[in-house]
Amino acid sequence: MMSYLIKRVLMLVPVFLAVSVVIFAILHFIPGDPIDNLLKVGSSPEARAEMEARYGLDRPLPVQYAIWLGKVVTGDLGTAIVARRPVADLIAAALPHSLMLGGFALLFSSVLGVVLGVVAALKRDGWADRAIMGGVLVGSTMPSFWLGLILMLVFSVWLGWFPVSGARGWSSLVLPVLTIGLGGTALVARITRVSMIEASGRDFVLLLHAKGLSPLRIQLGAVLRHALIPVVTILALRIGWILGGAVTVEVVFARPGLGTLLIKSLSQHDYPVVQACLLMLAMAVMLGTLLGDILQALMDPRVRASLS
Repeated sequence: MMSYLIKRVLMLVPVFLAVSVVIFAILHFIPGDPIDNLLKVGSSPEARAEMEARYGLDRPLPVQYAIWLGKVVTGDLGTAIVARRPVADLIAAALPHSLMLGGFALLFSSVLGVVLGVVAALKRDGWADRAIMGGVLVGSTMPSFWLGLILMLVFSVWLGWFPVSGARGWSSLVLPVLTIGLGGTALVARITRVSMIEASGRDFVLLLHAKGLSPLRIQLGAVLRHALIPVVTILALRIGWILGGAVTVEVVFARPGLGTLLIKSLSQHDYPVVQACLLMLAMAVMLGTLLGDILQALMDPRVRASLS
């Protein structure tokens, strides 16, 4: 198991390098640069050249990338060009808001998705199954930003139950969590239902029925335990995607967080901040993938046997 863990961690190194190259290249190919936000209107070319030299933007892109990556590896994310603050400080101030939002959204989608999936599997081909799967289909195809606006209109503007925007108290978390979590709920419910139906046809389930155990106990015990293996893997993979999805939701609800910081820095072409934010989101996806593989190996004896 330890050798498998080491191999999986080492496999992330080339992925990390490839992602860093893509992030750096795409950002520098976008028209405009942060110097446009620092110079006054009508500034001379000499002033621009001096500013570019100050921030190292006059060097060839491969050299800029090597310098940036070298600092990132040592834990130095650089200094924001426009904000003129350490990037680490900006991310440290924004990341807790995104982690809180993503964590509650993941918890909400996990619990509700598993419950709906179990009910749909137990009531297979019944009206409850059709209703849940129909709602799941609608939830999985609904854009998060559109859903956020609808929830805001209904529960904030019309009913006045929750704040329209901001991060003032726990009530301001409800609508953003619902916006992100409902899409994940649909995915978890579908996978839980399919996994339970598949596990119900295995030989060990017939053996449990032959021993005289009640069908409900079998379904909620042995069958659900086996069905949760792919669900846990998917939930681990969704850690990074939930943080990425929080970008648009934070902007819709005007919440402070990594998404708001990223969008603001993009509009200013603040390279160090944007690169750090995108790298954080990419690392969240990579670490979520690693966590999913580890959890699957721990929960499934067959995977552990194949690794030994």
